[in-house]
Amino acid sequence: MSEYHRTLSVVTVNRTKAISRRESSLIEVLHALADPVRLEIVQQLHKSGEKACGMFGLDMPKSSLSHHFSVLRKSGIIVSETQGTIIMNRLQRKELDARFPGLLKSVLGGARQGHRE
Repeated sequence: MSEYHRTLSVVTVNRTKAISRRESSLIEVLHALADPVRLEIVQQLHKSGEKACGMFGLDMPKSSLSHHFSVLRKSGIIVSETQGTIIMNRLQRKELDARFPGLLKSVLGGARQGHRE
């Protein structure tokens, strides 16, 4: 691997780790919510309050689900907490509403309307 590629990889990893929930931009949040799988995860968390990773009923490889949860966490939409051997997920509703008032309500309302059409 060249020095350029090694440096580029390190910079990318550090940048990802440096983004906190408070620093997530509207673009990052909208990007995370634009994916149908991630939107489904958010809808289920909206209905249930919190849910274990394996309880979403999404038929896809575990690595793909891990990616979707990671995107949602990095954008500040959800928080995941380990409880024993289970990882519980919940929406960061208060934080999102404080940072982007009405966004979550609009997205969830629009998603429900999309299912009716």
